[in-house]
Amino acid sequence: MGRRSFVFIAAIVTAVIAAVVAPISFADQATAVGEPTFQNAIFNGADPTIEYHNGNYYLAATTWTNQVTMSKSPTLAGLKTAAVATVYSDTTPGRNSTMWAPELQRLQGPNGWRWYLMYTMGGTRSADTQHLHVLESAGDDPMGPYLYKGRPIPTDSWHIDGAYMQLGDELFTLWSQIAPDGRQSNYIARMSNPWTATGPGSLLSQPTETWETVGGAVNEGPVPLQRAGKTYIVYSASGCWTPDYQLGMLTYLGGDPAQSASWTKSTGAVFSKANGAYGPGHNDFFTSPDGTQTWNAYHGNDLASQGCDTTRTTRAQPLSWDSANSPVFSQPASTSTPLAVPSGELGPITAQVSAASWQLINRNSGQCASVATSPVPDGAGLIQTPCTDAAANWKWDSTADGWYRLVNSVSGKSLDSANCGTANGTGARQWSWIANSCQQWRPTTTTSGSVTIANRANGMVLDAANCASVAGSAIQQWTGLGNTCQEWSLRPAGVVGIVSAASGKSFDLPYCSNSNGAALQQWQWVDSPCQRWTFTPSTDGYLEIHAATAPSLCLTVANNSPTDGAPITQATCGALNSKWQAEPTTDGFTKFVSAATGKVLDLAGCSSNDGAAIAQWSNLNNQCQRFRITP
Repeated sequence: MGRRSFVFIAAIVTAVIAAVVAPISFADQATAVGEPTFQNAIFNGADPTIEYHNGNYYLAATTWTNQVTMSKSPTLAGLKTAAVATVYSDTTPGRNSTMWAPELQRLQGPNGWRWYLMYTMGGTRSADTQHLHVLESAGDDPMGPYLYKGRPIPTDSWHIDGAYMQLGDELFTLWSQIAPDGRQSNYIARMSNPWTATGPGSLLSQPTETWETVGGAVNEGPVPLQRAGKTYIVYSASGCWTPDYQLGMLTYLGGDPAQSASWTKSTGAVFSKANGAYGPGHNDFFTSPDGTQTWNAYHGNDLASQGCDTTRTTRAQPLSWDSANSPVFSQPASTSTPLAVPSGELGPITAQVSAASWQLINRNSGQCASVATSPVPDGAGLIQTPCTDAAANWKWDSTADGWYRLVNSVSGKSLDSANCGTANGTGARQWSWIANSCQQWRPTTTTSGSVTIANRANGMVLDAANCASVAGSAIQQWTGLGNTCQEWSLRPAGVVGIVSAASGKSFDLPYCSNSNGAALQQWQWVDSPCQRWTFTPSTDGYLEIHAATAPSLCLTVANNSPTDGAPITQATCGALNSKWQAEPTTDGFTKFVSAATGKVLDLAGCSSNDGAAIAQWSNLNNQCQRFRITP
């Protein structure tokens, strides 16, 4: 990012906050699934990090606020329209503003495979107190929830742009700070775990060449790139406020990686302005879905006069390798140039996507949608089974264009309209993901607590064939008839977390209360049983929500109040005010609707504060009323 005075920070923060609480519109969403090409840009934001994992791309970028956010999509182009979720927000003085340059990595931590977000954040609306911070995921889901682990670099000096590097059996961190000679330089240190460097680090590279000093002497944003036993560090040089912000590269020569003598610098920039892309830099690398390509994600501007603020957009393109396994970056692609999607993106893909599992309970029979055989191959038909069947669990995974794919939790295959049929009675089956509209579905609420589930390609809904209710009976597609054989209650399966899309904080009961009257609040994720929840079926397709610490009680609208702001309290189950519908929204979140009042759960004031109430409010269709169900 570069150390300079950012007088526009307050204006940026105000604009970002306004965007969070505004109603969400989907009018501009593109048909991203199944297209063989895309055009840059893919996200409105700078300093991107992108990872592909188990069927989805995950992107985080600079927010300028106290929030770390993330988007996900099964297609790279879908990141343009994917909803942005807050995965962490911080109100702690000194680390509660101006988030820059997150870096997402999956690492083997002390508790197994976890996702780590290393990012830069400082004091309120100031760029002069920036330091690195680390978050660790609760499980193996890149979307979190995340737990704050601390500051990895043991110094109070200004430092930014952290990244991880694994070399041999050692873990290193890379970052940028001001060297004793006053130049902004890259540093390296060994780590004892993903949130602790073993010392203050050593100098890695300095801006000594002409191409590194345009507008200011800057080396920043170092990230590793590895192939066939070779290791490189790619970094950004010159001022980000100039059109000559560009990428340079260090090549590892052997020896101690923490010594600058073990690296040699490229003779010039390896990636610089061209084709109407200015200031291309602060990059990250990710691998295509089939593992055969390396992609370069970076930010750039459309005009030479644009600088280091919100005009920067995220772009991506593949790089190639020469016969010596050295990277060949080529030039930034024009935003009007069609690029082939990453190899393997169009499938076939079988993957256990990272998400909580749901069950689809037929309103007529009370049985769940499952698949017919085990093991479960392509073509296995959709049938009704008892909800205890392992294959009766599904992941609702947003395709970032207003629709979902339904991925079976056992097989990793997607719900599919057989042969893309259009006639009544067309089969519903599972198939490897091949990125077409026959594998996309959308729930629509009914007058009860249930939904119908329509296929994007043919418009027909899932239907219990002949209204059968016995285990093993088929589920097909049929024109909507408005009967209970086509209605489904959607229930999160097992013990789950519930996280605000606006704050990244979790549903929580104060002090793990198991008493009547305890009021629902949000709190940062602390891996507490007070933050774990179960759902049980009620009448007419509705659900009841129980804290894991008080399974005999339910979340209720206090006193059955119809007013906006009425608290949500723990109380006796069975009344109308204890019944809820968990409704997937078209942007990939969940909305909770009260059966008693028709109002929705709402984060009071869209607050980031621990202890902020989760109450009910009229539906405003904004981020403050959207939540994520987490494993």
